[in-house]
Amino acid sequence: MLVGYNTNVPYKGTIYHVQTEDSGLKNPMIITLLYLKGTILSSKKTNYSHIASSPDYKEKVRELMKEQHRNMIKELITGKHTPGSETPPEQTATPEQPENNAQPLNDPKSQITKSLDDILLDYIIRRNT
Repeated sequence: MLVGYNTNVPYKGTIYHVQTEDSGLKNPMIITLLYLKGTILSSKKTNYSHIASSPDYKEKVRELMKEQHRNMIKELITGKHTPGSETPPEQTATPEQPENNAQPLNDPKSQITKSLDDILLDYIIRRNT
């Protein structure tokens, strides 16, 4: 069983909680829940029995967990789980300051391979863990 992710996501003046956990090899399932004040608004389950026997299954499961966690946050900030909210993520969350080890965007050595959505989601997850 791998340690999961817990992220508090402020969106439109409300704090939502996203939790992703691994149920372990006896029940190879990744479960992500979106909460509002203790009430589950949405859930997503992914079975990973097809990779459980792989020698590097832990790394694969970790990546599946990260992706599922990010997707739930992305769905939240694009308004999927909040009625009447269809605001693009660029307008709902912006990083306050870049990380100390982040390369400037004008650095020719830096390679931008992530979308703005992914950058914002990484920021939200890191800020709350």
